Amino acid sequence: MSGGDWITAEPGGLRAATVWCVDLALSDAALAACAGILSGEERARAARFLRPLDRDRYVASHAALRLILGRACGRAPADLAFTALPGGKPALADGPGLDFNLSHSGARALVGLSPRGRIGVDVEALRPMPDAGRVARTTFAPDEAAALAALPASDLMPAFMACWTRKEAFVKAVGTGLAMPLARFSVSLPPAPAALLRLAGEPGAAEAWSLHHLEPGSGTVGAAALAGAGAALDLRALPSGWPHRLL
Repeated sequence: MSGGDWITAEPGGLRAATVWCVDLALSDAALAACAGILSGEERARAARFLRPLDRDRYVASHAALRLILGRACGRAPADLAFTALPGGKPALADGPGLDFNLSHSGARALVGLSPRGRIGVDVEALRPMPDAGRVARTTFAPDEAAALAALPASDLMPAFMACWTRKEAFVKAVGTGLAMPLARFSVSLPPAPAALLRLAGEPGAAEAWSLHHLEPGSGTVGAAALAGAGAALDLRALPSGWPHRLL
């Protein structure tokens, strides 16, 4: 999937893996509505952020996650309880077999839901990164670093960030986070379609996953990883004014 059309729609009726794009640029009143449905633990964590902007985006993104999950499960967003799977990936404490994942960067968040298998999402705001080449050489797989080094300077940053989000989405779907070394596996680089190319020590494992390239808004790039070969993905966006649906 290259880019994709983001369809504004209500959560609910989840039949296939779905990624929701969420606008985190909210008014004070909207942020207050978001904070009102968070758990005490979530509010305490939000309060520990030093920058108000970081606190506000945490509050908004986690409220959006609760709204989307609540609609998908038929439950009030404030009533959802969470636990952690082995490896640390969040899960519903007492909900149906619904895998989910959250990522936010800048004023955008992605919420991925899958009723049939694991899902991971990542979004990054595009920004200058003068040491992208060094990071690739020391962090990515050798074939990825070599492919990035061969690009013209003008193409390096978009390709680096696309590679990064594809790798982050995959480790989040697997549930290990960065405990899995990013050099252990390789992903494709644009303009090639997003794909997992190799997973060291697990022949044939790459065919058991699907990657999707996402463009959730101007100045951002994202990715989604889904368990299953050729797994389809629906793209949706929360409508403007979504926090008022929490009241």
